[in-house]
Amino acid sequence: MSASEFDIIQRYFTVAPAREDIVLATGDDCALLSPFGGRQLAITVDTLIAGVHFPENTSAADIAYKAIAVNLSDLAAMAAEPAWLTLALTLPAIDESWLQAFSNTFHETAQSYGLALVGGDTTRGALSITVQAMGYVAHDRVLRRDTAEVGDHIYVTGTLGDAALALRLLQTNLLAGEAQHDTEFLLSRLNRPSARVEFALALAQYTGCAIDVSDGLLADLGHIVRASHCGAELELSGLPLSPALLNVYANNAENPDLQSVLTGGDDYELCFTLKPENAEPVEKIAEHLNLRLTRIGEITESDEIVCLDQQGAAVSFLNRGYQHF
Repeated sequence: MSASEFDIIQRYFTVAPAREDIVLATGDDCALLSPFGGRQLAITVDTLIAGVHFPENTSAADIAYKAIAVNLSDLAAMAAEPAWLTLALTLPAIDESWLQAFSNTFHETAQSYGLALVGGDTTRGALSITVQAMGYVAHDRVLRRDTAEVGDHIYVTGTLGDAALALRLLQTNLLAGEAQHDTEFLLSRLNRPSARVEFALALAQYTGCAIDVSDGLLADLGHIVRASHCGAELELSGLPLSPALLNVYANNAENPDLQSVLTGGDDYELCFTLKPENAEPVEKIAEHLNLRLTRIGEITESDEIVCLDQQGAAVSFLNRGYQHF
């Protein structure tokens, strides 16, 4: 490792341990952690690549935020309390202003969720950011994909399709034609998604099945039905759409593109199943957190996802979600 790499780590990513379960963080070949409380460890990792997972001109601060948020969304999907993270940063060149902006937001975001940076790596190459996040989860409060049951209702947090629409507007240079408050909201959903950690930790009292919506609702709900050996019916008329999304489509004299809403990805909301008798307490949790919660369908005995329009007719979608390859 060259001196410049040591300098980057020391200047931008070395911070004093902020948790009692850290014995040794950055500065050695490995971090030393001391888990406590008899809980299980949840570990996830995501890589963001310029031009693939974020537009080339995305700000350093937004990249830093999103790199953490997408991992937090995975932890939330299993009701894990955030604890530690590592960072592998690949840079085409040393840009100190970019590094300062990136590291400032990275540390601020991590600290706001109780995460401590405990190690990582830097290297030269095309811009990419890999974050591994780790957290605690009680053995009897784990949310998984394989525990849905026939008759469960299907819910989703927040709204769907905002990030996909923001990306479309960016790629087609159509942002300027929309109202500023709408584009600001849509861009925030693309660049700064909200990980539903607090809601997930409370939700785990009432269900054992959830997934985060990262590749699109159809793709991610598909993981649930395959793992749980069941099917699902989705009510398209009940999909939660934001006012900003509706305004943009109305401004262009178009109906909302449900293909994009269901498969565009980058929502980072939670999709979960719930027995009808547990709906009321979960809805109260969401209300307390000022979080929109929508029932969108039901788990069925079939082995497929069926999308129904307002008249109850089945609607097919050619694309089922984002594919990495």
